[in-house]
Amino acid sequence: MSSFRLGRRYVLLCAALGIAACGSEQDITPAESPSFPAGFPEPIYSYRNNPVTEEGFELGRALFYDPILSKDGSVSCGSCHRQEAAFADPGSPVTQGVGGKEGSRNTPALANLRWSRAFFWDGGGNHLELVPLAPITNPLEMGENLSSVIRKLNRDPEYVQAFRKAFQHRDTVNSQQLFRALAQFMGELVSAGSPYDQFQNGKAEALTPEQKKGLVVFKGKCGTCHQPGLFTDHSFRNNGLDADTPQDTGRHLVTESPTDVGRFKVPSLRNVALTSPYMHDGRFGTLQQVLEHYDTGVRRSATLDPALDGPTPGIQLSQAEKRQLLAFLQSLTDQSFIGNKRFAAPRP
Repeated sequence: MSSFRLGRRYVLLCAALGIAACGSEQDITPAESPSFPAGFPEPIYSYRNNPVTEEGFELGRALFYDPILSKDGSVSCGSCHRQEAAFADPGSPVTQGVGGKEGSRNTPALANLRWSRAFFWDGGGNHLELVPLAPITNPLEMGENLSSVIRKLNRDPEYVQAFRKAFQHRDTVNSQQLFRALAQFMGELVSAGSPYDQFQNGKAEALTPEQKKGLVVFKGKCGTCHQPGLFTDHSFRNNGLDADTPQDTGRHLVTESPTDVGRFKVPSLRNVALTSPYMHDGRFGTLQQVLEHYDTGVRRSATLDPALDGPTPGIQLSQAEKRQLLAFLQSLTDQSFIGNKRFAAPRP
């Protein structure tokens, strides 16, 4: 789910799919239930219009792992979003789609999606229920069209029955039901059980001395963009990867504003040790390379983020600080999340 951009088509798609007031105050009202991790803000996506049920969640899980959503039946959401890698695609710089086609952007990890106001590297979507539409219809990813997907689901008696149980009606399967089932599954992909979280909850021994030093460095030098808790501020920033961006202008492709050229969404760093390669184009294979970029590799441009634009661009890091940061980033790995059988592919 990386390279497709909804852009100006978004409002029309909302209306066509029956998702009322996409991105409006009504749909982003925080959930009434306080059942979210300590230290997290209230979620953006409310289950008010799409309450999670066991039947809905299980249907969403089945759809997430089923290649029926792709044109040739070869690619599922789970093909690129692998649980053992925090629902990223380890080792692949860019997405791998039907017929061996390659996308243009790296596959982002999936976790804590209910707390996001915008999705994809360029923020081309702003409603959780429409996130799957992008990879399904992207010719470089799943290469399908929505009407074909709905026809296939309605021809499958087991899916027809599962949709009826999940949504309590006798109608044929429709796109709103499809996207709401997937949203129930994706919305429950909550990661908040790492050693860092245990430390925050009072277990001092959850972090090693080196990791505790790294936490101090992180807060001082990285926490502006990767705010602890969700470990992202959900902003769009130019982090100095290139002096110009002829191939991919990022957020600018959605807003068409010159000030957004080269800006991409700040990703969460939760489970970051599992999600290589890094950056929107997967150019860095290791976290060490990422730190070297911020230390000595930042390139100036007209939209370089002010936090990186000093007399010497970037974030200056000593070798000790790099070691401490690398140790701390390991503490963001949530084994309970990547090992949760509830999120795994259903057994045949």
